Amino acid sequence: FSFMKNGSLIRLISGPVAFLFILFFVDLEPGNHYATKMAAITAWVAIWWLTEATHLSVTALLPFLLIPILGVADSKMVAAQYMDQTIFLFIGGFLLAFAIERWNLHKRIALSILSRLGKSPATLLAGVMITAYLISMWISNTATTMMLISAVIAIILEVEEQSLMPKHKDRFAKAVLIGLAYAASIGGMATLVGTPPNMVFYKTYLDTYPDAGNMSFFQWFLVGAPVSLALLITAFLLLKWLFLRGTAHIRFDTSYFTFSLRQLGSMSYEERTVAYIFGITAVLWFTRTNIDFGSFMMPGWEGIFGAHANFITDSTVAIAMAFILFLIPSKNEKGTNLLNWTEAARLPFGIILLFGSGFALAKGFEVSGLSNWLAGQLMFLEHANIFLVVAGICIIVCVISEFASNIASIQLALPILIAIQKATDIPPLMLLVPATLAASLGFMLPVATAPNTIVFGSGRIRATDMRNAGSLLDVAGIILITLFSLLIGNLIWQ
Repeated sequence: FSFMKNGSLIRLISGPVAFLFILFFVDLEPGNHYATKMAAITAWVAIWWLTEATHLSVTALLPFLLIPILGVADSKMVAAQYMDQTIFLFIGGFLLAFAIERWNLHKRIALSILSRLGKSPATLLAGVMITAYLISMWISNTATTMMLISAVIAIILEVEEQSLMPKHKDRFAKAVLIGLAYAASIGGMATLVGTPPNMVFYKTYLDTYPDAGNMSFFQWFLVGAPVSLALLITAFLLLKWLFLRGTAHIRFDTSYFTFSLRQLGSMSYEERTVAYIFGITAVLWFTRTNIDFGSFMMPGWEGIFGAHANFITDSTVAIAMAFILFLIPSKNEKGTNLLNWTEAARLPFGIILLFGSGFALAKGFEVSGLSNWLAGQLMFLEHANIFLVVAGICIIVCVISEFASNIASIQLALPILIAIQKATDIPPLMLLVPATLAASLGFMLPVATAPNTIVFGSGRIRATDMRNAGSLLDVAGIILITLFSLLIGNLIWQ
């Protein structure tokens, strides 16, 4: 009875009901039943993702089951999508993050920034947000928030013990906790490895437009970094205005941060080595392909591989550098290496399945002809104003991401956007990149992103606090993404 009362049963059966209805009562394209079959599969997966009728990763198994059963594509083709090369970019990034966490390099970075910036409520908020932003450019926003949440709560307790802001202590706690969550999500927008939607986009774009040759780690950064930096500054100013008004005169004792930094001691051999490898990884990502500076072209290092240069990807770099970490022995922990399989076993297998399911759906759209059918239905957008199209896409994806995971929202959006692109003359990246960035905008609800949920679990934030700040930041994000994408896109995507 309770199962039916709480709506779980309704959510569970709504997916199969929609699937069967489309399958037996809809004919999207006479003569091509595969397009209708793929639409039915997508409806079931979308409803379960949006309503979370089951765990997202359980729903992610549906494309592997249904696409072959309905004859859209064979199991070998579908299975290949679940272990695409882009997934290895995700795996390599996580392995690097595990090494950083194991040797406390993230704590040193955080304390170094806070010991310099933690002199007032506003500068301390800036320090927390800058730290989360920089780390989440390379590590998932969930891992970044989990790494820093205990340190941020310790900061809040230390401020409360100093009793310097009795009237504002609750507002200060809200500001830094919400700032941590927002900065962790914003930082991931800057790089291809920063957040899962970026990697979902990357794989989908390379598969759909294999000859375009205008997307790499560096080319994403040209757009992602300015957008994310502008959004970070906007988020800081917004939180400062909402929560820290009247605190400009308050000064903190930064000895807590400097003491904690001293407690870490000098950088260990392991920390330095991990930092070097991480830095080398970043350089290799940025310089893999040719970089066009206008007046001259800097050749990418992949050219040294000659005829098979296109066999090397950013995923190759990620796995190669992670592999090296498994081989370098530790000096302070005899018998172990900088990275052991114990850490690697923590890889989030559920997220890998989510990646694969999205790639499988996209492949299904392609081979079934559903993409072409959608393109035909969207021909009315052919002469629409590009600003309105991009802004509309950002709004829709942002709204969906408030209620569904950002991975699910972008996986559902990309095939439709590709169809829109085929029906218009808009450059593909002008549609796909803004949508991907907008998938990381879920700032309003505690359940919108994992960082939101983590900081909300501290018990120091009300849902209304996040809603008020997040609604304004969502609007700002939509405007910034639209403007930056169109302005920069006109320069590099035409």
